[in-house]
This record gives sequence, C-alpha cells and structure tokens, in this order.
Amino acid sequence: MASNPFARAYRALVLEHPRAFLLLLTLLVAVMAWKIPVVRLDASADTLVLEGDKALEYYREVNARYDAEDFLLVTYSPHEALFSDAVLARIALLRDDLKQVRGVSSVVTILDVPLLLSPKVSISEFSKGFPLLLDERADRALAEKEFAESPIYRSLLSSPDGRTTALQVNLIRDTRYFELLKVREGLREQQRTNELTSTQTAELAAAEKAFSDYAAWAQDEQARLVRDVRGVLANHRQQADIFLGGVPMIAADMVQFVRNDLLVFGSGIMAFIVLLLVFFFRRLRWVVLPLLTCGYAVLFMMGFLGWADWHLTVISANFVALLLIITLSVAIHLVVRYRELEAEWPQASQEELVWGMASLMFKPCLYTSLTTLVAFASFVVSGIRPVIDFGWMMTVGVTVSLVMAFLVLPAGLMLLPREAHRPTGRAGAVLTLWFARMADRHGHIILWVSLAALVASAYGISLLKVENRFIDYFSEDTEIYQGMEVIDRDLGGTIPLEIIIDAAPAEEVLVLEDDPFAEPDPFADPASSARSAWFHRNGLDQLEAIEDWLDGLPETGKVLSPATLYKTIRELMGGAVDDIQLALVQQSLPDNVKAALLDPYLNEEKREARFVMRVMETSRTLNRQELLQLVHDKLTGDFGLPAERVHVTGMLVLYNNMLQSLFRSQILTLGFVFVAILLMFMVLFRSLSQGLIALAPNVLAALMVLGGMGLVGIPLDMMTITIAAITIGIGVDDTIHYVHRFGREFAKDRNYLATMYRCHGSIGKAMYYTSVTIILGFSILVLSNFRPSVYFGLLTAFAMLAALLGAQLLLPRLILLLKPFGREAGRA
Repeated sequence: MASNPFARAYRALVLEHPRAFLLLLTLLVAVMAWKIPVVRLDASADTLVLEGDKALEYYREVNARYDAEDFLLVTYSPHEALFSDAVLARIALLRDDLKQVRGVSSVVTILDVPLLLSPKVSISEFSKGFPLLLDERADRALAEKEFAESPIYRSLLSSPDGRTTALQVNLIRDTRYFELLKVREGLREQQRTNELTSTQTAELAAAEKAFSDYAAWAQDEQARLVRDVRGVLANHRQQADIFLGGVPMIAADMVQFVRNDLLVFGSGIMAFIVLLLVFFFRRLRWVVLPLLTCGYAVLFMMGFLGWADWHLTVISANFVALLLIITLSVAIHLVVRYRELEAEWPQASQEELVWGMASLMFKPCLYTSLTTLVAFASFVVSGIRPVIDFGWMMTVGVTVSLVMAFLVLPAGLMLLPREAHRPTGRAGAVLTLWFARMADRHGHIILWVSLAALVASAYGISLLKVENRFIDYFSEDTEIYQGMEVIDRDLGGTIPLEIIIDAAPAEEVLVLEDDPFAEPDPFADPASSARSAWFHRNGLDQLEAIEDWLDGLPETGKVLSPATLYKTIRELMGGAVDDIQLALVQQSLPDNVKAALLDPYLNEEKREARFVMRVMETSRTLNRQELLQLVHDKLTGDFGLPAERVHVTGMLVLYNNMLQSLFRSQILTLGFVFVAILLMFMVLFRSLSQGLIALAPNVLAALMVLGGMGLVGIPLDMMTITIAAITIGIGVDDTIHYVHRFGREFAKDRNYLATMYRCHGSIGKAMYYTSVTIILGFSILVLSNFRPSVYFGLLTAFAMLAALLGAQLLLPRLILLLKPFGREAGRA
C-alpha cells in the first residue's frame, strides 16, 4: 500500500507535516464555518407535503382564487361574563392592540361581524346594513343567542356555552411570495416536461435563489409577527385565559423546537461523548482527539449547508446528533486499533503506529461509511422533499465524517509522543467475552430467540399504521397542544378541509321555478340568482343537505358554505323562501356581508360552491384516509354528484397524501438499502454467503424496530420512516468490522472458535464502545418537547441495541454454524 500514490501523498501531508496540515485544515474549516449563521430552519407547511403532489397545485390555485389569508386564532376565555360591558371593552382593546402589529391586515371578533338576527330586519332594511354588537340598534340578549345558536357564528367566534370567544388575526397576503413561487413552479414544470435551454436553466437557478432568499426573510418576518402577537397577548392575560393557535404559530414554534434540539441535544450528546470516552479510555488524548475530530466534521458540514443554501427541516433536526455519532464511531474504531497495535508492536515508532492504524482500518471504515451512505441515499426514492433533502445532507455528512476521522485524528497523534501501552476498558472486554461464551455455549437459544423476534416483528409490522394525530407531536404543556385542545373543543376544529363542487353544465341559465311565466328582464342585475349557478332554492337545498351531513360527522367541527347563509336567511324571513326572494336578498346584501358570508364560499365565474370545514385534530377516531374516502363516496353516491364535479383540497388532504405514501416509501427505501448493501458485501467479502450472514443481524434489527412500532402503536411518519434505514446503515458498520477482522484472524490458525474469542476481545470492544455511545446519545432526545424527536431517539437507541446484540451474538453464531470462511485446519 505504501507504493500507492495516494498513500504516499497521505503520509507526506498528514504524517510527515502534521502541524502545517492541521493549520491548513483549520483554516478551511473556519472558512466553511463562516456560513453557519445563514443556515436556515424551515418548518413551513410545504415541508409536510408530498413532492410533486398535484393536489398541492390545486390547493394553491383555490387559495389564490378566494384570496385566502393566513391567520392566527386567539382563544379568549374571560373570568367574567363574556357579553358584559367590561369584557367587551377589553376585547375591543385587545383587538386594537393586535391591529397595530406589523403584518396584520385585520382582526375579526364578535364586535366586528354583522348581526343578522339581533334583531331581525326586513329585506327593505338590508341596504341600511346590519348592526354590530356595540351598536345601539343591536339587542345584546339576542346577540348572545345568535352567537351561540346561529349556523354562521356557532363554534366559530363563540363557544356553544358562551364562555370562550375567538379573535381571528388575519395576516397580510404576501403577494411577492406567491409571485416568486409561481415563477419557480412554472420553470420546474417546464423542466419536468421538456429539456430546458441554457437560458431557461439559468432562469430556474435564479428563480430558485430568489424564492429561497425571500422565503427565508418571510419566515423570519412570520416568526417576528408571532412574537409580537404573543407580546400583546401577555398584557391581557390577567383577566382571561388566552391561547394562540394557527398554522403560522405552529410553524414558528416548530422552528424553535428544532433550534432548541440542535443546540441543547447537540451539546448534551457532546457531554455524553466526553463522559463515555473518559470511562472507556481514561486518557486525555483519547478524549480530546475524538472530540476534535467530531468538532471539525460538524463545523465543516454546517458551513457546507450554509454555502449550499440547504435548509434544515423537522426531519433533519437530528442532523448534528447523527453526524457527531457517525464521526465518533469511526474515531473510536481508529483509537481501538491504534491501541491494539501499540500492544502488538512495542518497538514501533509513532509514525509506524499511526500509519499502521490508518492503513489497516481504511478499507473496513471505507466500506462502513459507504454502507451508511447508501442507507441515507435511499431516502432519495421516498418522494418526500424533506426526507430527500435529509438523505442528501447525510450522504455528504458521512463522507465528511470519514475524511475528517482519517485526517484530524492521525495528524493529532503525530503531534503527540508515543505512550507506554496501558490496558483500559476492562468492563467492555468482560462483557464482549461474555457475549462470545454465549455464542459458543448457547447457540441454539440465540437462534430460537432470533426466530421468535422475527415472528413477533412480522406480526408487529402487520399492525403498522400511518394515521396519527398532529397534536401528539407536542408535549401537553406546550401552547400548541393546549391551544388545539381549546379550539377543537369550543371553536369548531383546527385542520382545514375544503370541498369544491362544480355546477352542472345544464344549469348555465336557470329559470325561476316559482314563476312559470317569467320572461327575461333586461334591467336585471347580472349577478342575480336567476343567473347564478348555485344561489337558487334547488341548488341551496342540495348544498344544505351536504352541509348538514358533513356537520354530523364525528370528526368535523365547524362547516361553512353558501348553505350557511341560506339557513340564516330562512330564519330571518320566518320560513321557506323562493327564488325571487333569494334574488332580492342577494342584490340587497351590503358589501361587507357579501364579502364575509358569501364571496368566500361561492364563485360565480367558476360556477362552483365551496365548503370550508375544520376537522378536529384531537379526535381519537380520526382517520384521514377513511374520512376523505367517506366524503367522496357519499357525495358521488347518495348525493348523486359526478366524480369530476367534486374536488377535495386543504392541508388535511396534502398531509394525508404524504402519510399514505409512507408505506410505499418505507418499502422502497428498505428494499434499496438491502439490495445495495448486499451487493457491497459481496464485493467486500467476495462471498455471497458471508454477505448474507453479515446482513442478517441488521435486517432483524430493522424489522424489530418496525415491528416494535406496530406492537406499541407508534405510527409511521416522516421521522420514524427513516429509522429502519438508519438502523441498517449504522448497525451494519459493526458487522463489517467484525466479519473483516474475523477473516484476518481466521487466516492465522483456521480455528473458528478461537477466532471468535479473539475478535470479541479486540474489535468486539470497539463495537461495544461505539454502540453504547450511539444508544446513550440518542436516548437524550427523550427530553425534547417535540414528540417525533423523542420517538426518533428512543427507537434509534432500541434499534442500535438490537443491532449490537445481533452483531455480538447472532452474527458469530451464524459464522460458527455455517463456516463461510472455509474448512478449519486439520479437517478434510
């Protein structure tokens, strides 16, 4: 190997000039780290949807058509009667304070909506407008009843018990954001369908950059707005229980959770690493050098994210923890091998020891890194954008870890004198040798237990589900959780679902059914009901039947549609109404009433009616896929609507599409990992049997973690979908090191049993040290406020424990049983 040009260059740069080399490497890392402050955390709704989902395009189209604004929802439960003068005055003050927050377009409260029934007025009085709650014309007692019972306001601005009200804080629609998004998506679509010219490719790159930069600014602005709103609410909490809800608040808080996890748990894992290195090796150099290696790798990679403009998301929140652990794993294997050579070569110089360590460990470490890299690269086939980005991110990170381990640690050792070898890590050696005795004496028990684990895992996998409650992502003491509970219980649900129904083509021109002798009126308002696709009695009766059915579903909260206003009109006019009366009502409604109660649910140009419903995220019976299928079947079945006229959209649809893709993604990623790693094993070991034996413990560990999730009821989501592949990618490192060392040791005496004991006493210790570090490091995530991080930490720790036991017990037992390295010495 020394004659290899790469090897000669490595020795000349790293081993012969370590001080100058480390100085240059430190400068390079410093340049990369300069960009760390620009690394952005992204928790926008776009990171929770399926890549290339056509439903996303339709969702954006509907939002633009109805000028939908993002909003925050403030729940206000006063300590006094809600409709008392003092409380209403405080609500007015809170509303006015919220209006002053930069980025707020309007605030809608019970003080700002027209009262249609308090008192009732005739059609001729519509032009005068409807009273507001504090107007002299308003009847306070009737208003309280209207908010509690009206189909429009019940569970929208007031809870049915009259104790809680909502303030809807509408945010200014960011037209610049959507303009840049439209340009980017247009060029992306062009790229998918046709090959771009060089000019168009440059335009796409510029559009991606412009959108990314603006989105970063917009996210910071949204976080600032949420902070300002919370600052306002803090001044009003003395007289009421107040919670803040809404997608912008959830996005801002998730960014903060991710940021805290990065800082707190990154620091926590570093502290654990220090303690474990001290416990394992009890020498300062074996603490400092691995830490320095980890630090260089993390700083370089975080800086790379900044230079490449890659964003961290909820999925990649544990990126730093993974990078630390992967780098440390390589470093520990190098340290253990160096110490073995130190004992075996007592007369060797420091350079000979370091070169021996690097040359002997390069091949197994390269292959362990490649298998880990393949595991993360498998996420590219998931179809989920944040998972794909996480896969690419970790693919680069694993490469950086390998390079830094073979640069920093050897160069650092060359600056230190050789020490007399002092055995350490006795506890690890005792345990690994106990594993060896178990594999030797109780092999049949190991095989039967492994088979039972396989059967139990298969059963657990059959119970896996993708349905979950978004509220369960957060601890019960967080404002997100508490706010969702209040909104679901008192104010009509949290997760939006929209149903768009197109009018039938035959209804392009309607004749008023109540007047068979009617003739076209040349003076009629073109917006009258006679020309409406839906605002006539037959159409509204059909929409009312649909609304009532939707409202009766156990998972739904508030439902609004054109039929909601229709119900109120009937109550206002004392009974049934005909098409002529509806036409008069539509023409007479004040603009502010139309804008609030009709325009968001009826588009005459597109000839469509819109249902806006909110689904209760806290519902224990919520199954999004079943709910959407039920809605589709009911509308196209019992209600007789053609499927092409029914469209369902909203964040619930987009999130469900992503969830339903998880099973396919899990199969694709695991299949990719299994095949790719098996092929790599065959190349590394030049033997199919050795490759299959090395893969077996890791496949079992991955199946155990998936089966365990099914057995305890943990659903697949965007974070847990990555655990099985990560388990194989990291866990397989131990089997590679073990099988590679077994092959070397077996050649000495061709005795399987003696070779196993030697391997457990040498490489087995490194496997034990790295696995314990990984298990304890990931266990720290249990302290997170973000439940997916907790599940990720616990499940990964469990998976690595299973992988360690598989590598120390099942793997050697299979080797002893199948003898993949050939016949033993002295046997024919």
